[in-house]
Amino acid sequence: MKQEPEEDVFSERLDLSLWGRVFRHAAPHRNIAVPLGISGIVIAVVDASFALVTRWAVDDVMANGGAISYVPHIVAYIALSVGLALGVWVFINKAGSLANYMSHDIRRDCFRRLQELEFAYFDHRPTGWLISRLTSDCDKLARIIAWGTLDLVWAFCLVFIIGVILIVLNPILGLLVLSVVPILAVISFFFQKRLLLSSRETRKYNSMITASFAEALQGLRTSKALVREDENLVEFQGLSTRMYGVSLQNALQSAVYIPIVLTLGSVSTGIALWRGGIEVIAGDMTLGTLVAFIFYAGQFFNPINQIAQVLVQMQGAQAAGERVLSLLATTPGIQDSDAVKAKIAEWEDRELPPGMAPDGGADEIKTIEFRDVDFFYSESEPVLQKFNLTVNSGETIALVGASGGGKSTIVNLVARFYEPTAGSILINGEDYRERSLAWYQSNLGIVLQGPHLFSGSVRENIRYGKIDATDEEIREAARHVNADRFISELEDGYDTDVGEGGNRLSTGQKQLISFARALIGNPAVFIMDEATSSIDTETEQAIQEGLKSIFQGRISFVIAHRLSTIRNADRILVIDKGKIIESGTHAGLLASRGHYHALYTHQLVSNL
Repeated sequence: MKQEPEEDVFSERLDLSLWGRVFRHAAPHRNIAVPLGISGIVIAVVDASFALVTRWAVDDVMANGGAISYVPHIVAYIALSVGLALGVWVFINKAGSLANYMSHDIRRDCFRRLQELEFAYFDHRPTGWLISRLTSDCDKLARIIAWGTLDLVWAFCLVFIIGVILIVLNPILGLLVLSVVPILAVISFFFQKRLLLSSRETRKYNSMITASFAEALQGLRTSKALVREDENLVEFQGLSTRMYGVSLQNALQSAVYIPIVLTLGSVSTGIALWRGGIEVIAGDMTLGTLVAFIFYAGQFFNPINQIAQVLVQMQGAQAAGERVLSLLATTPGIQDSDAVKAKIAEWEDRELPPGMAPDGGADEIKTIEFRDVDFFYSESEPVLQKFNLTVNSGETIALVGASGGGKSTIVNLVARFYEPTAGSILINGEDYRERSLAWYQSNLGIVLQGPHLFSGSVRENIRYGKIDATDEEIREAARHVNADRFISELEDGYDTDVGEGGNRLSTGQKQLISFARALIGNPAVFIMDEATSSIDTETEQAIQEGLKSIFQGRISFVIAHRLSTIRNADRILVIDKGKIIESGTHAGLLASRGHYHALYTHQLVSNL
């Protein structure tokens, strides 16, 4: 059974402060939001004015009979109709624009934040869960901000205007009509929490379904190979059924709430008709005023009904708002310190002296040192404890040992994808947390076990490692790793489309391209994490031929189960339970007949 993604704890009722933060995203678009709000006010004033014109016409007819001129009334109706049409036109135009702008801005900000977050954030959040934040949640918020804004401005203005007019026309009758408002407030409070909780559950299961979709598509080949289609369908059906249940519950709650509001409106209209009719017969009220009162009593609950519907939508969208804002509010666990940012700002507009990086430090990486480093993925699982290691420029360090021993953790710490729990990692004797993250990681070249290519051409994928690389630099990088030969034999050469994830190329071809991509920026630190474990022998030999030039003059870390890849390493470290249990050259470790000797001879026997 699939695990649910980690969820943050959110408010159990409508959170106005949260919506205040959401609406702040509209601040850059004041030129759209302000006319949108004004159009809502104009529409409310025009809507309220129609009944007054009707009252004027009815009372005029009752007082003067057929001798009156209808021209003023007709002109007034035409003017109001034109004003209403213009207001609605501005509303539709501005609300649509604001919705699109807001959707764009929120999605952009979420994507930017995801790019800034450290690997640990993604360890417990499925891809589909995150995709849901950037798609349906962002769209839902944008619609509420744009279309909901006008509805709320129009509705509150119209309620206020009608309330004032009712009291002015007839204070006693006006108070009778408004007496149902406290009842409506109590009912709204009762439904608010229930609607919010069911909406939140709906959003949660929607995210889980999106995650299930993404996982199923990514693992389609594995599912077919293992004949898991029926089991996958059962799991997906379970999620879909649970979403159906909570969605139905939410719909039923809304279906009960809205009719109650409409019923209260009918009761209010009945009170106005009953009491107003008595006053008209007694001569205490004109017929035109009664007509206007009945119109207002019925119209009064239309905006209230609209407010109720928007509140229901806001309660439903609050779950989306909570998730999106919680993502935007997440502080990256790995980022530049204030001191580093100050150094970068200091040198931003100045010419850097030779050999100086943008953060004010040396731009050449000469040594990397682990000094008493501890690292925990969780408090109960120590991976490294008091780990020490110093690597100098030009050295190639190979890490070998059993799976789970801490090899990948070491290179992840070198790459600053994670940071030490205790201790420090030094660059040229300075804690690497005191150097710019962008500068440091731009000096890294990394090739992972599973090569990932992006949709596009071979050329675009290699250039991904250096955006301003020339075509000749791309070819030179490919030649270094012996990839130029096979690329030139492709139908369109370097312009060949690799397909989604590089699925039009073999694993070996993808790996060679990923090597070229890692090298094109001439990194000072090169990392290979099981980069040859899933490729064929011929491709490995092609890579081996290029490794000498790859490793020359830079700090290199190599993790390899195929020990043939690391024979020429300057130092081979045997890692077990986060500790270095053996260190030396290939020949020296074989001569010592320890763990490395056992690993090497076992692999030789296995390959016979």
